[in-house]
Amino acid sequence: MNESWVRSTVRDIPLYYNPKVKAVRMDTSVNVLGPNTVVKDVLARCMDLDLNQYPTPYSDELRAALAEKYGLEADNFVVGNGSDEALDVAFKSFMEPGETVVAPYPSYVLHSFFVKVNGGRFITADLGQGFQLDPDALLDARGKMIILCTPNNPTANCFHHRDVERVVREHDGPVIVDEAYGEFARESFMSRVDEFENLIVTRTFSKAYGLAGFRVGYMASNLKMAGVMQRVKIPYSLDRVSELTAIAALKNTSYVDAAVGLVREERSRLASGLAGLGFKTFPSESNFIMFRSPRPSSDLVRRLAEKGVLIRDFGHLRMLEDCVRTTIGTRELNDMLLLKLKEVTEDWEGSGDR
Repeated sequence: MNESWVRSTVRDIPLYYNPKVKAVRMDTSVNVLGPNTVVKDVLARCMDLDLNQYPTPYSDELRAALAEKYGLEADNFVVGNGSDEALDVAFKSFMEPGETVVAPYPSYVLHSFFVKVNGGRFITADLGQGFQLDPDALLDARGKMIILCTPNNPTANCFHHRDVERVVREHDGPVIVDEAYGEFARESFMSRVDEFENLIVTRTFSKAYGLAGFRVGYMASNLKMAGVMQRVKIPYSLDRVSELTAIAALKNTSYVDAAVGLVREERSRLASGLAGLGFKTFPSESNFIMFRSPRPSSDLVRRLAEKGVLIRDFGHLRMLEDCVRTTIGTRELNDMLLLKLKEVTEDWEGSGDR
């Protein structure tokens, strides 16, 4: 193939994280309670559906259910195949090729992917002390759009609400607030989308709702912006089975409450256990914890994978040197992780590696 055929904005895009190791997955930050308890019942009911027919083009029933949950209108919502599609649609809707999108750094690695595949230019503004947002840096960059996620991935902390609000109020252009882990946080911008002419909030059913395999995400904005994005979104992109499962999951509040409660209960215990093994932990308001290894993070992740546990390595990135991220599991999963990490640290001591 002639490399010149490839569009210039995507020539340097690598494949996304795709580990081949067979291990206990504590690298994806999905719900450790397992699939949402509504799944079996919904799948059984779907056997009687005429799945030879298309779903509604814009997932009308799910948008109505979301409107009821958040006290908004159905037309405030755009539903897609994971919140990743929602992000992609937002950039397709408001970013001209060559325009700039600004994001904090470090943050979710796929934000830059969506910008680049849509022909945009992606720049970052470093987070400040405690991995907190620097509103001045984001605003001074003067991009067409700003995107940030809170709780932030992979640092796990929430940005100060007042800082995010300032960015939304003062930026003359669309601002995307990615709340993929919003159910684990104390504050949200979802209920405020009609308050601002430029705010887009994205969420997902993949984390707290335990439906990662169904790929359901959504975003909300004021009616004008949402109307634009609805026209740009690919019709029929969410299948009927996934839509019905997501609607049922919204009603199954006990499952989400249990997941959030488990994370809050186990978060401090896991952090204490990691600190006791010599790892530096960072504050978390999500369902994962980031921590720094005293030895090379690549070695830690490799040795842990050999013991049957997979966590995510971010140690090659600036500001995250030797940092890794782990899902906060059940008590049993966390105990297993701590035990395997203890074995790794003992292996280090025994080998004399530094």
